[in-house]
Amino acid sequence: MKFNKPKINTQKTTIQAKSKIQTAMNTTRNKLNMGTFNPDAFTIEHLTIKDRRIPKKFNNYTLVHLTDIHLGQWINKTKLDGIVQLTNNQNPDTILLTGDYLSYQTKNYLKELETSLKNLNPKDKTISVLGNHDHWMDAKKVKEALNNANIINLENDVYPLQKQNKTLQIAGVDSITLHKDDIEKVKEKLEKNTPAIMLAHEPDFADTTSKLPQFILQLSGHSHGGQITLPHIGTPIRGKNFIKYPIGKYQIENLTQYTSRGVGTNAFWIRINCTPEITKITLKSR
Repeated sequence: MKFNKPKINTQKTTIQAKSKIQTAMNTTRNKLNMGTFNPDAFTIEHLTIKDRRIPKKFNNYTLVHLTDIHLGQWINKTKLDGIVQLTNNQNPDTILLTGDYLSYQTKNYLKELETSLKNLNPKDKTISVLGNHDHWMDAKKVKEALNNANIINLENDVYPLQKQNKTLQIAGVDSITLHKDDIEKVKEKLEKNTPAIMLAHEPDFADTTSKLPQFILQLSGHSHGGQITLPHIGTPIRGKNFIKYPIGKYQIENLTQYTSRGVGTNAFWIRINCTPEITKITLKSR
């Protein structure tokens, strides 16, 4: 008689193990009093996008990009409140978020996330997409927290930013890692002759985005810049969906891909030559 071995959910087992690591690290952080916010620990990266497709009404329009908060790891609420203030200090027209708001735990952190992000203060809107960690934890609850913080979350959707009679489209795809992305839905909603910016948690999606002529820019995270960078080499750490575009700026045909190093870390706090970043983007019409 054959007995079938019980199936092991390796993803669930991994998350449970890393949740225990997260608890241990946070206990250590608190004992060492490492939970305070230091603004000098964060780099404000400046990126200028010049493109003839940008309407003159959006000349000098500013975007601030935040990604990979991973609240509950190295980032606690005190640090997140400081990050929000640094973001507001950039005087952004619109704030863009590209996922992984949590790591391996939701307890208490969802309410803290909502309370902190509610203080984001752009002139226009705050717009987001989810990352793979948000789905591993509880995508529905994360979306509720974002909604309660007055953030527009895009799930394979398009949001038009408008200045007088001109439009800049912000598009967003859901997590590519979890196969939640649907570029066909995005294509259906895009205006043909109107410029667009893509929010995609995973940067290698830029190969898909670049095939659509409306897109001038894709903003992503996911890689944390590899958390380690080496002179003349870049990051030696690459993984699923951040193999081609793991850190910084790339040009793919008429699309600029920018992969932020993010503000948080995953599993461990290690960063070598790879400071956490907040990215300020200025649009320039030619």
